[in-house]
Amino acid sequence: MIARIQGTLVAGGLDRIEVMTASGLAYEVLVPLSVLEKLPRVGGEVSLHTARVVREDAWLLFGFPTAEERRLFQRLMGTTGVGPSLAMNLLSTLTGDRLVRAIRAGDLATLTQVPRVGKKLAERLVLELRDKLEGTGVEETAAPGRAAAPTGPGSDAVRALVALGYAPTDAERAVRATLDGAPKGESTADLIRRSLAAIAK
Repeated sequence: MIARIQGTLVAGGLDRIEVMTASGLAYEVLVPLSVLEKLPRVGGEVSLHTARVVREDAWLLFGFPTAEERRLFQRLMGTTGVGPSLAMNLLSTLTGDRLVRAIRAGDLATLTQVPRVGKKLAERLVLELRDKLEGTGVEETAAPGRAAAPTGPGSDAVRALVALGYAPTDAERAVRATLDGAPKGESTADLIRRSLAAIAK
């Protein structure tokens, strides 16, 4: 694995740069906007954390300003329907911090501002990544006036409701309301049934 690259910037483009290392090898590195905005002039020194993606037709190297942003890129690619191109698009349109906060808050309006991200994909990002963003450089704190997302059986119930077609925010609201009066040791199945009843009301 190529974890980091350091060398001289010899060329730049709209979404990629070329870095000449001390060994005499030049690497093409695809980078998000956060990197392009802070690049030195050609001839300057560049140091990036990298992730390699192997495809049938190419080996691609992606560069990031921090290890945390690289980790976020890798988590994004673990989401159903998100490849490296879309993951980079998310990081370029939103900063890493803003993207993490939007996912944790279930902020679909912010996520759908990204080109090629519709409501269904935004909901999938929230569902699959909300509890998997540790180590991405953004502390997990609830927004003012907003309770933390349900955990344990509550989290399972939210996922089940989303799988049935309910929006993550509606599913979480129903489960949280149901949990307030839930008997101790209630099964996930019972919690789902009572949450569905709460939504029906």
